[in-house]
Amino acid sequence: MKKWLIPVIVIVLIVFGVYNWAKGFNNEAVVLQEDAKTTWSNVESAYQRRNDLIGNLVKTVQGAADFEKETLTQVIEARAKATSTTINAGDLSPEKMAQFQQAQSGLTGALSKLLLVVERYPDLKANANFLELQSQLEGTENRINVARDRFNANVNKYNKHIKIFPNSVLAGIFNFDEMARYKADAGSENAPDVNFDFKKK
Repeated sequence: MKKWLIPVIVIVLIVFGVYNWAKGFNNEAVVLQEDAKTTWSNVESAYQRRNDLIGNLVKTVQGAADFEKETLTQVIEARAKATSTTINAGDLSPEKMAQFQQAQSGLTGALSKLLLVVERYPDLKANANFLELQSQLEGTENRINVARDRFNANVNKYNKHIKIFPNSVLAGIFNFDEMARYKADAGSENAPDVNFDFKKK
């Protein structure tokens, strides 16, 4: 074997090894990133279900002859804001995530107030449609929590993949940026009092 072949073979092996490493990193990052985007879509879908249920709840409450219009207006406005605040799954920046959370928190607060006011309306509390919507809302809140947890878990996998060395070198070259997690609102370690468990007195 000619002496010049040895360095050529070594270089070819190194290039091949680097190529396989880069390809493996890129493909894994793409898969993890897409998984995170998909779970974000599931988060938005769960919130959309809640928004739809709240719309039906508002229609049911509007049937009460003397129900507080101000409370209903607050819910309707908060729902409109929450519905209009969406995020492209490819652009989950911390700023946009914060805006989305703020809009959803505003709707949660307005809904809590609405359900507390309902306490003063025995006929409405006994309404079968209203009780069914309450039950569905409670289940949807659980779905939202599960979807957010899954999203954060997938973001965590992706972020760790692109941040560990030497992957972090390739992440910069291939433009894989860290994804923002869904962060809890201040004080959210205490469950919001949405008072779903109304019972006929």
